[in-house]
This record gives sequence, C-alpha cells and structure tokens, in this order.
Amino acid sequence: MARVLLVEDERAFLHALSYNLRKEGHEVITATDGARALELARSHRPDVVVLDVMLPGKSGLDVCRELRAETSVPILMLTARSEEMDRVLGLELGADDYIVKPVGLRELLARIRAAIRRARMPTPADAPVEILERGALRMDASRREASWRGRELALKPREFDLLLHMARHEGQVLSRDALLTAVWGYEYVGDPRTVDVHIRWLREKLEEDPGDPRHIQTVRGNGYKLRLS
Repeated sequence: MARVLLVEDERAFLHALSYNLRKEGHEVITATDGARALELARSHRPDVVVLDVMLPGKSGLDVCRELRAETSVPILMLTARSEEMDRVLGLELGADDYIVKPVGLRELLARIRAAIRRARMPTPADAPVEILERGALRMDASRREASWRGRELALKPREFDLLLHMARHEGQVLSRDALLTAVWGYEYVGDPRTVDVHIRWLREKLEEDPGDPRHIQTVRGNGYKLRLS
C-alpha cells in the first residue's frame, strides 16, 4: 500500500482515479488547488504525487518546483497541453513523468504503480558504502555527499545517482537507455529526455563552459561519456 496525493481540479476525473487507487489498497489524499496540494504534501508525506498542470491559483508547475526543492518524492504531471516545450519544462522542474490527457485510466494506474515500485527499490547508488575519487571529483555514496575541485556540490537525488553511476564507469559510453535503467530503474516509463535534462544540470555544476563541455561529453548517436582527468 502507498500514500498517493492526487491534485486535480476536474472532479469527475479525480473521483474516478481515487476510487480505483483505493480499490488497489492505496491511501489517497486529494486536493483541487496548488496551495492545498503543498499543505498536504508537507503534512502527509505521500509516496507519490499525481499533479495536474492547470490548477486554480498556484499552478502545477509552481507546485512541482517547490516540492522538488524539498523532497525527492516521485511526481507525475498531468496536462491537456502536448507542446514539447511544456513537457521539457515539466521535466526541468523535476517531474519524474509527464502524461498528456486524455489518458486511459488503465495506463495511468500502471504508471502510478511503476512510480511507487521505483521509489521503493534501492538504486545501485544506494547500497554500497563507498568513497569514490576520480580526478577532481569526490563522492561518498553512503553519506550522499559530493565535491568538485574541493567545492561541495549541491546535487538533487537523481543528479547524485546519475553522476555516481557515470563516475563508476568513467570513460565508457553510456546510452540513454542504459542510464535510465541504472539510475531510474528498469520499470521507468516516463519521458527518456529526463536523462538529457539531468545531464544539462550536471554540466552546469561541473563544466567551466556548459555549452562546450569537456567532462560530460555527448557521443552523438550513442549516449554520454564522463571524462574527469
């Protein structure tokens, strides 16, 4: 059983989704506006958040931004807008999945279940007690701390996992699919471009010139490669 926060102002859709999640044994908390969603997320600590973009008052994108600054809870964003820039913005704000309505109830339930399973599965970066030092990079896997050239790096949870995995495989070309499997889990069904977004975030923190990266290289048609020396 999981605790699911549903944030949706279309009440018929909200009730249908709530009913089906409760049938599966989950605890469901609902909100119809952004301000209330933040209150409930902070007080109830859900296992997953399903968040509509178009909300009265504070938008779903604003809610996503604030939640991601506070927690690594999986966030699935729902929207009737399908423009690519909207999808990219949602991912850049930290959403784990971005689902365009109309969406079948069965598919949506499957994505929520997958997000819950992923959140509960340890990633390869979680298990070992390990101090990894490569060039100017130092990472403590157990404390989840990282520094670059002696300066502490403020990394989001997935950024940390992604950088640690790439550092363990320094010099190897890692495909987007391989990174998704290793860091997000084999059941990930969200937008694969989330890898590109996280790579860009890491470049902004490691590269002198993120537009001309020297350490996190793109291998066109194949993936990414980390060079720390």
